[in-house]
Amino acid sequence: MMRGIRGATTVEKNEATEIERETERLLRKMVADNEIQPEHIAQVLVTVTDDIDACFPAKALRNLKGFDFVPVMCAQEIPVKGSLPRCIRVMMTAQTDRDQQDVCHTFLNQAITLRPDLLQKG
Repeated sequence: MMRGIRGATTVEKNEATEIERETERLLRKMVADNEIQPEHIAQVLVTVTDDIDACFPAKALRNLKGFDFVPVMCAQEIPVKGSLPRCIRVMMTAQTDRDQQDVCHTFLNQAITLRPDLLQKG
């Protein structure tokens, strides 16, 4: 079954090294928590708020072993007033045996405020 796996994180500064580091950290946790292999990933969509423009966060995927052929795209979030600043969101589509309610969605840093209902317990 193909499932969507959500993830989000934030950065303190609009700096390429921090953006890449936090995006890589998020992706590693999403993959590990869901026991996903790169060849089971159909695509990854990465969005950023309009205050992040120092680099393409999708570049972080190239630091992950086996991700050379995973299709990835970056886009800008809709600039909604009052939304969480310096936020990087990821939507990964992957093949998994997990039921939809058993998919682990990952929220790091200030992004934990986005969907507390999806935070893993424990």
